[in-house]
Amino acid sequence: MAREVVPRPGVETMRAADADRHKIADQLKAALEEGRLSLGEYDDRLREVYAARTYADLLGLVADLPKAGLSAADVNARRLAEARRQARRMPLALQVLWTIWASVVAVNVAVWFLVEVTVAGHVYPWPIWLLAPGAALFATTIGVQSIRRQQRR
Repeated sequence: MAREVVPRPGVETMRAADADRHKIADQLKAALEEGRLSLGEYDDRLREVYAARTYADLLGLVADLPKAGLSAADVNARRLAEARRQARRMPLALQVLWTIWASVVAVNVAVWFLVEVTVAGHVYPWPIWLLAPGAALFATTIGVQSIRRQQRR
């Protein structure tokens, strides 16, 4: 009788290979050497590593361990740096608005330059009027970022 083929939702359900088990065992050994695991914990987890069938089984055994060579201070510093990076990140709506504004400015300046070069005499620099919506967008961005900063405190 043929087995029914079931679509797999993710990598976690895929079967692990011996090479994958060896990599996880090496991570556990490094954690033991760094003092993150006791000998008993190492032994228990190692047994589970070689009994694991899927990636989810394997990844669960090292989920609470940092990468080898990282101290708690390193992990904390990386976490804080990532939080600061996320805090500085502009909301998607503002990124879209800035992109649209920059595109409109670029097209207007290019057209103005072509007209200035091809027409005899001086042509009024109409792209300067695009500074007003740019200033409004800048003020909005500053306001949104300061509100977000206050909400995080």
